[in-house]
Amino acid sequence: MNKPFEKAVDKVTEKVVDHTPERIKEKVKDTVQDHAQEKFTEKVQEGVQSKVNDASEQLQNVKEENASKVHSTAEKAKEKVQDALLSVKEKVSTAKEAGEEFQDKVSSSRESKTIKGVNDIKSSTNIKSATNIKSSQNIKSSRDIKTMSS
Repeated sequence: MNKPFEKAVDKVTEKVVDHTPERIKEKVKDTVQDHAQEKFTEKVQEGVQSKVNDASEQLQNVKEENASKVHSTAEKAKEKVQDALLSVKEKVSTAKEAGEEFQDKVSSSRESKTIKGVNDIKSSTNIKSATNIKSSQNIKSSRDIKTMSS
């Protein structure tokens, strides 16, 4: 037993023994101490059991709360993933459509090439003459080049 309990039992025992006749003092003393020990043990067990029950209930409540939080969080995460997958699907489909359109344009541009006709061939009038060729006076000099500050 612990010290405070022993002191309390001793005090109770002394008071009971003081008020009992001499011939049965020892027997009463032993009986009172045994009875006090039993009561103390019962009270301690009840107190501990009560605390254990309270802790168990609190643990159960926390467990249930956490379970509901986990389920709601998982549901939110599932929705976010579904939204992300849907947006990726849409982007992939638009990229596919753009690729198909590009492919159609490329293939149609190859098909639309036509053979040049007689009118498309340059004639002698389209050739530059000596008057159209730049002379040394028309060539730009270093003074004509603009700098960054001007």
